[in-house]
Amino acid sequence: MKIYGHPMSTCTRKVLMTLAETHSPYELEVVDFATGAHKQEPHMSRQPFGQMPTLDDEGFKLYESRAMCRYINDKVGGPLLPKDLRERAQAEQWISIEASNFSGAAMKFIFQHVFQRAQPADVLAGAATQLDTALGIMERQLATTPYLAGDNFTIADICFMPYLEYAMGTPVKDAVAKHPHVAAWWAKISERPTWKKIVGRA
Repeated sequence: MKIYGHPMSTCTRKVLMTLAETHSPYELEVVDFATGAHKQEPHMSRQPFGQMPTLDDEGFKLYESRAMCRYINDKVGGPLLPKDLRERAQAEQWISIEASNFSGAAMKFIFQHVFQRAQPADVLAGAATQLDTALGIMERQLATTPYLAGDNFTIADICFMPYLEYAMGTPVKDAVAKHPHVAAWWAKISERPTWKKIVGRA
């Protein structure tokens, strides 16, 4: 399986983590977003929106990181999504929460503080409010279960990890600290050996 992406990319990291946790062999071909390679051929033929990553599995091509994570997991009958219908639906719920109510707001702080791309004050204020709401909902869940979707580590947890890895170097860290169950969950999952290797902390 070949992955076209960049090891610093949040969405690429989701896919790499899923590959690592399912012990799936892969080759990473780096697409250099610093030079705009993701907006040029041949990458545009692989991903018509000019984003990353993309996947090529013996000629089967796929893009969109969450779809890729599901495919990788399901291909190996993996442990990263529940088999039970209702438990899987709950995992999917949290994957949707990340996409709709967390990552966009987190990226505002990541742009501002990590990539030095200034964001308007009102945009950051709105993002802070959205994150506080999301973290509060996560806190209530993690007060009752060790992971977002229940007793086991799943793609639902993985989807939040790349954003928190960067955001914990921004004022988001203080917001997380106000939610002790979220903070404990992050401390636990961010120490997984697979993750530490992906982000260069191994």
